[in-house]
Amino acid sequence: MSANPIPAQSIDRAHAPKPGMSRTQKLLFFVTAWLICLMPFLFWWNTWFGRKLSDQQLTEYLHDAKKPRHIQQALVQVGERITRREPAAQRWYPDLVRLSADPVEEVRNTDAWVMGQDTTGTGFHDALLKMLNDPSPMVRGNAALSLVRFGDASGRPQIVSLLQPAHIESPESGRIIDSDRPGTAIHQGGLIAKLQYGQAQTAEIRSPIPGRIRSVAGTGANIASGAEILPGRIESPRRWASIGCMSSCQLSAMAN
Repeated sequence: MSANPIPAQSIDRAHAPKPGMSRTQKLLFFVTAWLICLMPFLFWWNTWFGRKLSDQQLTEYLHDAKKPRHIQQALVQVGERITRREPAAQRWYPDLVRLSADPVEEVRNTDAWVMGQDTTGTGFHDALLKMLNDPSPMVRGNAALSLVRFGDASGRPQIVSLLQPAHIESPESGRIIDSDRPGTAIHQGGLIAKLQYGQAQTAEIRSPIPGRIRSVAGTGANIASGAEILPGRIESPRRWASIGCMSSCQLSAMAN
C-alpha cells in the first residue's frame, strides 16, 4: 500500500463532470450562427433580379441613382411587363427615355434592350437612334438590335461590328507580364492581360465586351503603343443574334 493515500475528495473532483455552456453562451452561439446564415441570404435577396417589385418599388428603383443595380432590376421587370402587354407598363416609359442618357453603362445597355420590346413607345425610337453614338460598343449594339424591331436599319454598321471579333489595342509600349489563355470565357470589363511600361508601371488590359478570347499576346511579348495585343480578339456571344438581325435589316432595306 502507498504511504500517502489519495484523499477521496480529490478522486471525486477528478471524475466530476465538466460544467457545460451557460444559457447566455448558448444564446450567443445560436445568434451568431443565425446571422452567418442570414447575411448571405439577405445579400442574395437584395441583388436577385427575379424578386418581384411592386409598382411603388419600380418607381423608386428607377430613380435610385446611388444603386445602379436597383435601376437595372427595375428595367428588367418593366421589360417583362412590356412583353406581357401590360398597359400599366406605359407609366414608366418616360423613365426609360430618361435612362438612355444615364452615366452608368450597364444601365444604358439594359435600357436599350428594354425599349426594343415596344415599337409604339413614345420617344423610344429617337432615344435608340441617339444611343447608336454611345461610347460603349455594348450599348451601341443593343440599340442597333432594338432598332431592327422598329424596321429601322440605321444600326446596320453596329450590327456588322458585332459579327467581328473585338480588337484590343495596347495603351502604351511595353511588355506583357501576364495574360489569359485563348478559349477562356470572359465577361465585360474582364482582365485580359497586364502590360508593364515606363518605370515599372503596370496597365490592365480589359475586355470591352463579354465573349471568348480567340487569341492574345503571350507573357513576355513586347508590344508597341496602339498595336493590337497580337491580336487580342474577343468573340461576342451575340454573333447569331446579329446574323438574324442582319437578315432583318436587309429585308427592311429592300422593302424601302
